[in-house]
Amino acid sequence: MRIGIDLGGTKIEIAVLDAAGTVRLRRRVPTPQGDYDATLETVVRLVREAEVDVRAHCSVGVGTPGAVSPASGLMKNCNSVCLNGRPLRQDLEALLEREIRIANDADCFALSEAQDGAAAGLPVVFGVIVGTGTGAGIVVHGRLLSGPNAIAGEWGHNSLPWPLDDERPGRACYCGRNGCIETWLSGPGLALDHAERNGETLTTEVIVSRAEAGDAACEATLACYEDRMARALAAVINVLDPHAVVLGGGMGRIARLYRSVPRLWGRYVFSDRVDTRLLAPLHGDSSGVRGAARLWDAA
Repeated sequence: MRIGIDLGGTKIEIAVLDAAGTVRLRRRVPTPQGDYDATLETVVRLVREAEVDVRAHCSVGVGTPGAVSPASGLMKNCNSVCLNGRPLRQDLEALLEREIRIANDADCFALSEAQDGAAAGLPVVFGVIVGTGTGAGIVVHGRLLSGPNAIAGEWGHNSLPWPLDDERPGRACYCGRNGCIETWLSGPGLALDHAERNGETLTTEVIVSRAEAGDAACEATLACYEDRMARALAAVINVLDPHAVVLGGGMGRIARLYRSVPRLWGRYVFSDRVDTRLLAPLHGDSSGVRGAARLWDAA
């Protein structure tokens, strides 16, 4: 039995997978906002209650909104800022009295979709989460690629490739730089782009639905978004040449992206043809917690 924890900014989810990868238990609770100690207590309580319910002592993997620094062992790059600079792994190991494994939530998403999801069996998979933020993970032959800085797949904090004149220097990003891919491709980035172009503030859902109904302004906003995503993913294909890109997060629910982006990225990929596939996730918003549990499979 393997426990996965998805430690999100608004919710903490737990799932228990059996040896066949079947989810035996799944629960969600709100994340204690800005409270590190209460977050630890919540995770420990969820694990202990789950083990009672499934009558087993389980391995534990945790997906987080940041990463463990190889240099210090402390959390870094978390948009849930109460985790930054904290010894999350060490504290959870002490409280749960066992070794645990931690990875970025996008890494967990990629691992889940590469092992038994939309990209199962493919050698190289780039798993993208595009929602309120933008991140990614890389899986090669079923194993996560991490790297000496624990930032493999930090795609969202590179500059938007081949920027147009009106895209320079780009929007300010919380990381301290301008023009990051995240500022253009996140859900808030799309909504802001539409507001700047048209003077009206709409949610991404409304922009998509209006575009489908023939609204010219919303269609133009989405067309620009699609070209930016094509450029951003083409840069990845030029470096990594993955067999598949799996597109998760809220923006991954926009069905037209799976048709339009592959039609566009050939303009930017350095090849006579592009055989990389753009895939919707098989496990949807369950991929993060499933991938966290599978961190023990990827050892």
